[in-house]
Amino acid sequence: MMNEYRTICSIGRAEYEIKKSLFIAYAAQVATEEAVHEFVHSIKKKHYDATHNCFAYLLGLNDTIQKADDDGEPSGTAGRPILEVLRKSAVKNAIIIVTRYFGGIKLGAGGLTRAYGKSATLGLTAAGLITRILCHRFKVTFDYICQGNLEHQISLHNFRIIERFFSEHVTMIVLVQPEQIADFIQLINEQTSGTGIIEDCGTEYIDKETTAVNPH
Repeated sequence: MMNEYRTICSIGRAEYEIKKSLFIAYAAQVATEEAVHEFVHSIKKKHYDATHNCFAYLLGLNDTIQKADDDGEPSGTAGRPILEVLRKSAVKNAIIIVTRYFGGIKLGAGGLTRAYGKSATLGLTAAGLITRILCHRFKVTFDYICQGNLEHQISLHNFRIIERFFSEHVTMIVLVQPEQIADFIQLINEQTSGTGIIEDCGTEYIDKETTAVNPH
């Protein structure tokens, strides 16, 4: 399992025009084949009058699924250069669609390859990239008397509290990076005098710069 990976931050859109042909690129994060099909369908519906809607995508943290579609362009001139842009950027779970409105002047195989590659790069740049890091989700239960000092220490050590529950005891859900687990457990034991209950609830990836959580 990877400790971190890069993916597309948000849906990006960019335009590129050459010899009267307009290329419109869209880049987005996708996690499943269903998400891919929905995104492709939405773009094709939006540009129903376009000459071509060519795309490529990568799925899986090991790029298990890699597909490219020329959508009627000469074989290898559209989907493949788009896929190469994704590969070279080392992004995961990502798709780029490039819509083309033909301007009446043929570009030739080489010209098409360059145009689709450049458009894909512009779309990826417009979307931006974000790093996602692997974290363990810990459930920690302890007495109320420990809460103030414990939360302060958790904050000082840059662990991330994402939920709190209050009943007979305090329960917190905390995200911890793999290399921090030993320090985290030691901290909980010290701050609760060994009375805190620690449960590992699995792993998930979160955006490195935010506390947004997406289950793995």
